[in-house]
Amino acid sequence: VPLALLSLATENRVVEWAPAFIFALGWLVLVLSIGAVGLLMYLIRNQSAAGTASLFYLVPAVTSIIAWFLFGETLQPVQLLGMAIVMGAVALATRRGARPVAAK
Repeated sequence: VPLALLSLATENRVVEWAPAFIFALGWLVLVLSIGAVGLLMYLIRNQSAAGTASLFYLVPAVTSIIAWFLFGETLQPVQLLGMAIVMGAVALATRRGARPVAAK
C-alpha cells in the first residue's frame, strides 16, 4: 500500500503501448502466469506433490542455463558442478521406484 501511494504521487499514469511492452505483458500473463500455474496443476495431478515440489530445486539451474544461452552469462565450474548435483538429486527423488522414508 505505501508503494502504491508513492507511485500515485510520483508517476504520470500513462502507458506507452509499444510492441515490446505488449509482447512482454503477454509473455508475463500467458506463459509465466497461466502457463506456469497450469503446468503446476498438471504435475500435481499426475505425480505426487512431493515429487512436484522437488522440481522447484531446478529453477536456479534452468535460469542459469537460459541466461547463458540468451545473454552470454558465464558459468563457472563450481556452478556447473552444483547444477549437476541438484539435477542428480532431483532425478533420484522423482524416479518412479523411489519411496518416501517412513516417519519414526
